[in-house]
Amino acid sequence: MAVKIRLSRHGKKNFAFFHIVVADGRAPRDGRYIAKLGTYNPNTNPAIIELNTEEALKWLNNGAQPTDTCRRILSYKGVLLRKHLQEGVKKGALTQEIADQKWAAWASEKDNKLSTKVSQIAQSTRDAKKAAAAEEAKVNEARAAELAKRKEDERKAAEAAAAKSQAETQPEVAEENIQEAPAAEETTEA
Repeated sequence: MAVKIRLSRHGKKNFAFFHIVVADGRAPRDGRYIAKLGTYNPNTNPAIIELNTEEALKWLNNGAQPTDTCRRILSYKGVLLRKHLQEGVKKGALTQEIADQKWAAWASEKDNKLSTKVSQIAQSTRDAKKAAAAEEAKVNEARAAELAKRKEDERKAAEAAAAKSQAETQPEVAEENIQEAPAAEETTEA
């Protein structure tokens, strides 16, 4: 019986979520499995991988063959490195202490890379939001300036219309003033 470490698809359409399982190679993709090792969620950045590394290492040592994607996941989580170091200890190429030190150094470096990536993603998100807010403020200022210009043009047009209507009524008032002015002069002479 060929035992495989592979992914079993779950989740909804266009939003896949996977279980990392140990299954018979002849079983369907989402069918029966022997053991569940963890989960893999590729929908987040960085992808969330929860894996029982001890169980995965046990299955690898017993001869289970990972698929290409599972091999990458196991490598990312350091299971393949631990298997390699354990084989070195069995052959006598290095001691268990040295293997543990190499594993600890690799794990701390991996954690640093992951935390750096998370902080960079968060920083780029903040920068993108700031840039979008600045761009929106710039557009809003341009709209406000255009609106103020329209209101000013409307006010000037209203003043011009009022002045024109007043000028049309003004000549009649001027003629009345002219007619009244000689009468006023006559009254002062008398």
